[in-house]
Amino acid sequence: MRTTTKALTTRFGEIEYATDDVLTVRDGLLGFSGHQKYALIEHKEGSPFRWLQCLEEPALAFLIVDPFQFITDYEVNIPDAKVEELGLTAETPHVVYTIVTIPRGNPEAMTVNLAGPIIVNAVTKEAQQVVVESPGFSVKHPLVVSNKANTEATAA
Repeated sequence: MRTTTKALTTRFGEIEYATDDVLTVRDGLLGFSGHQKYALIEHKEGSPFRWLQCLEEPALAFLIVDPFQFITDYEVNIPDAKVEELGLTAETPHVVYTIVTIPRGNPEAMTVNLAGPIIVNAVTKEAQQVVVESPGFSVKHPLVVSNKANTEATAA
């Protein structure tokens, strides 16, 4: 049986999450180094979007997405030092997320940070945001999604 706990958040009110699913971002996200514990929350059933809710700061939550669902030619070249820190091998299951930015009132201008993906070791739940240099992929890469997904993302 999975152990769950609750947290009070600014955006979602009280949430319940599985304690063994908490992501630990040892160095924090860029610009948020003091925050290391995050719960991964489903945005809406069937939606490609998720929320990375900080468990140490109730007002801090990031909209994230698996970039490979939208950008088929995206490549993440994780620096060797980060591969080692995360304990990744060729066989280790891992997940890549990117932070989504939606300009207020303009969901069609939604972007993702492809230069700073969040890499998650799916076994240990350790995560790190890494800076990668991939030509053509920026911190504000346009994310073209269907109108339904735009509506879902901005409804939160």
